[in-house]
Amino acid sequence: MKATREALSPTRIKLTVEVPFDELRPSVDAAYKKIASQVRVPGFRPGKVPARIIDQRVGRGHILDEALQEALPRFYSEAVESESLDVLSRPEVDVAEFADGAPLVFTAEVDVRPEIELPSTEGLVITVDDVEVSEADVEEQLDSMRDRFSTLQPVERPVAEGDYLTIDLAASVDGETVEGAGANGMSYEVGGDNVIAGMDEALIGAVEGDQRTFQTELQAGEFAGRTADVAVTVRSIKEKVRPDLDDDFATTASEFDTLDELVGDVRTRLERVKRLEQGMQARDRVLERLLELTDVPLPESVVQSEVEAREHSLGHQLEQVGLDRDAYLAAENKTAEEFGAEVREGSEKAVKAQFVLDALASREELNVSQEELTDHLIRRAQQSQMAPQEFANQVMQQGQVGMLMAEVVRGKALATLLESATVTDTSGRPVDLAALSADADQLEAEALSDDDLDDDLAYDVGDDDDLDDDELAGDTADDDATERVTADSEPVDAAVVGAAEVVDAEVVNPEPGGATAAPADASSGPSDAEAFAAETEQIAEVSGGAEAGDPAGPSHAGDDKPAAQG
Repeated sequence: MKATREALSPTRIKLTVEVPFDELRPSVDAAYKKIASQVRVPGFRPGKVPARIIDQRVGRGHILDEALQEALPRFYSEAVESESLDVLSRPEVDVAEFADGAPLVFTAEVDVRPEIELPSTEGLVITVDDVEVSEADVEEQLDSMRDRFSTLQPVERPVAEGDYLTIDLAASVDGETVEGAGANGMSYEVGGDNVIAGMDEALIGAVEGDQRTFQTELQAGEFAGRTADVAVTVRSIKEKVRPDLDDDFATTASEFDTLDELVGDVRTRLERVKRLEQGMQARDRVLERLLELTDVPLPESVVQSEVEAREHSLGHQLEQVGLDRDAYLAAENKTAEEFGAEVREGSEKAVKAQFVLDALASREELNVSQEELTDHLIRRAQQSQMAPQEFANQVMQQGQVGMLMAEVVRGKALATLLESATVTDTSGRPVDLAALSADADQLEAEALSDDDLDDDLAYDVGDDDDLDDDELAGDTADDDATERVTADSEPVDAAVVGAAEVVDAEVVNPEPGGATAAPADASSGPSDAEAFAAETEQIAEVSGGAEAGDPAGPSHAGDDKPAAQG
């Protein structure tokens, strides 16, 4: 076999392969044997029919076609290996010459990994924001803690924004009751129109026992798009009362005896959080700088696959929250062309980042150990809310071990890049990235040991999915830096978003699909957030009052199918 290559572009080649007929004979013999086992000829046992009889019955041409179909993939693979190609797409194969006894000549056009000339990564200079904890930052955390320890007190006055009500709700269209849009004894916080559009306006100024009516357009269900008449009856009115910020509060809300101690601890932890954010900023900016300095031709088929994956993910998530594409684009105030251009740009950036990190890993001769792969698998299992063994079994069944290894090695490449960079803050002070690992460890330990204050601060860090040493080193390269949307990323449930906004409390390490806790009711005990979310779920879905979030936004679940992986 002889193979020659022709570069059609920096990312696409044409292979011309010539195979002597003698090398095809094993496939011809196998074709005869296969056909012999299938045909029934009187006087011959199955599988013992001579070749000349098979030629008479089915034709020599059929045998050669059968042999060609069996041999082509093998000869193509051998040609790819002989030319040391890293292919990224399915080949477009064309048989140029093939006749009985003559050489087989075929061509194959295929996308290949581009050759990338990386610049020197030593001494890349990047600047990150200063670590500054303002009084406003501290007050915000303390206010959040006060919200969590607040109570609901009955009031005898008209409804005002921010009040917590108990209401009865009913909706009808042309006199017909709308199923799923009614409730009795429902808890509701006034402000934001998060359950049914127009309800806040109707409720403000009402007193206990009043019934108010209004109209709204339904967004889902049997009457989607129709105007509904809604009646809401106020059963009780309560206001949120927050505890005073004093030593008693510090004793109740934390392990400290005085307010000064609590404030000092809040400031210390916020400084750790800010330093970790600084480290994440350094990680992202050093990759962005390398991408700016590196010219990477992108295979169109790979970019298009990434675009299609993102479009599929959007469709899947919109379906789960009960929205169509037009409604989503209208909510985002974007045209289909604008959104398509954004998806295309994000896909190109993702593919380029993967190519560059792969090239850096190759240059640095980075490998993945069994321990590193296991640690990454466990972390991905936690992100997917799955048991590690269950996640591992799924990875094996779907043949995605290579994908996980690619994620690890790209993370190591980004860590190597970050270690060689010179990082300073905007004030010109050097940033010690090594010290950030200790901050991450400390915050993780605190989050495990404290139930109150740490939860508030953990939420600020939680935007990066429980940052740890590996993530600081770049383990999330495919997530944050490439802004990849994956098909299995968790959508934001419209009803749950509505419930979370209704109670207006700090979301503390939220579970997928969970809701926040409302302030404790002084008269009837603490509210049950899960029951509250369930209570409002149907109503929000039917009325469309809750926002569906951003299904097309970046996913932090990891790059489940690296577009650049061959």
